[in-house]
Amino acid sequence: MSPSKPLTTPDGRYIVVRGRLWRCTNPDLPEVERQHWVQRLMGARRSVAQAKRERDAELERKARDQVDEAKRALGERGPVWWQDGAPDYTQCKVENTPYADWYVALERT
Repeated sequence: MSPSKPLTTPDGRYIVVRGRLWRCTNPDLPEVERQHWVQRLMGARRSVAQAKRERDAELERKARDQVDEAKRALGERGPVWWQDGAPDYTQCKVENTPYADWYVALERT
């Protein structure tokens, strides 16, 4: 497994980062909308970094709220975007989820 390329679960719901699951962007978002929110997310993340450099807690809070807004619009936070009733395993260790066997099998290859 290459550490530079994110590993995506077979159902496309999560990427694995350092052994934890993180929800993917909703694949049903129209591309124009997805691009818009990704640009907003990247700008907000730059604002967080700038606020931290300046040690401006108020500006950092506003920037973090913008990050949250973008991630929710992308489907990476908030209600899940899938419709089959499966629970959300975001931030869980892969080994503690139904994806454990899949992940172990990948590590063996």
